[in-house]
Amino acid sequence: MKQQHVPIHTEYIQIDQLLKLEGVIETGGQVKSLIDDQVLTLNGVIVTEKRKKCRVGDVIGVDGLDVEFIVTKEEA
Repeated sequence: MKQQHVPIHTEYIQIDQLLKLEGVIETGGQVKSLIDDQVLTLNGVIVTEKRKKCRVGDVIGVDGLDVEFIVTKEEA
């Protein structure tokens, strides 16, 4: 499994925004089907909230994708 860093300059990013940013989904509404299918995880726990907040150090996984997204602090 490869890891991809997602730098943010704010305190957090919503999981739907992160997945759109990384090209996993095209619209925020598509995250609902990932949640319904229970294939979306945050730090190994299945995500149940569409707008779950992801903070620096969090690891986001999507079953079926060979990548994990790691939230990092954007350098100034």
